[in-house]
Amino acid sequence: MSETTAPLPSAASVPAAPLEPMTPGRRRARIALRGLEVLLALFYGIAGALPKLIAHPSAAEGFDKLGWGSTGMYAIGVLELAGAIALLVPVLRSVAAVCLGALMVGAFIVTIVAMDGQNAATPLVLLVPLALIAWARRDSVQDLLRLVRRTR
Repeated sequence: MSETTAPLPSAASVPAAPLEPMTPGRRRARIALRGLEVLLALFYGIAGALPKLIAHPSAAEGFDKLGWGSTGMYAIGVLELAGAIALLVPVLRSVAAVCLGALMVGAFIVTIVAMDGQNAATPLVLLVPLALIAWARRDSVQDLLRLVRRTR
């Protein structure tokens, strides 16, 4: 049989995970976390990536000041858009939060070094919810690894 038509493992061969009851507090926490992910995805997609990808003058001016030009602007815009989309994909949420967090650390450093600290708090503020998502969704990394290994 080919990989695409291979039978699924039987229920007896897959260990059953204990089902935890969904308490109202846990349900609210999951909804709030999902809402935070959607909110951050919208922020990174609309306020972060869009101005860079359409070469809005405010974004272009900042990247020109850094000496990165349009190439750097488009590259950062693509990274932000990819992170925004990945925040909405269940198996990628934790990895996306870590990657966007790394991007925010870089943004903080660049802001301090090249822009005299103007708006340096913004990347730091965004690190907090990204760290929360990365930690809360850390189990999805195992799912991603299983998916990657299965496709080999």
